[in-house]
Amino acid sequence: MQVCIVCQQLTENTEDTVAPEKLLQLAHSEELKNLLYNPHLRNFLQAIDVAPNAWKAMQAAMQEPLFLEFADECLKIVEPPNVEENLIDEEFMAGKYSTN
Repeated sequence: MQVCIVCQQLTENTEDTVAPEKLLQLAHSEELKNLLYNPHLRNFLQAIDVAPNAWKAMQAAMQEPLFLEFADECLKIVEPPNVEENLIDEEFMAGKYSTN
């Protein structure tokens, strides 16, 4: 499987802009490569790519566990979780914090 990434120079960065270095990390992720062997995931990605309304296509794809697994793996690479935030999240889930 070949991976080709084209990075264009953006004139204005936004908070959602992903650095070219991070995009290259996506290309080298074995976990992402393994996920992309799944033809159903590739079909989701192709459908989003050609959809007349990409936002609606993304919303529909986000209902599918396979696509969510792919999206989560991408986010782990481009926005690695903060160790401290993970600890707080785990403690919250364990009931250490009250919502009242």
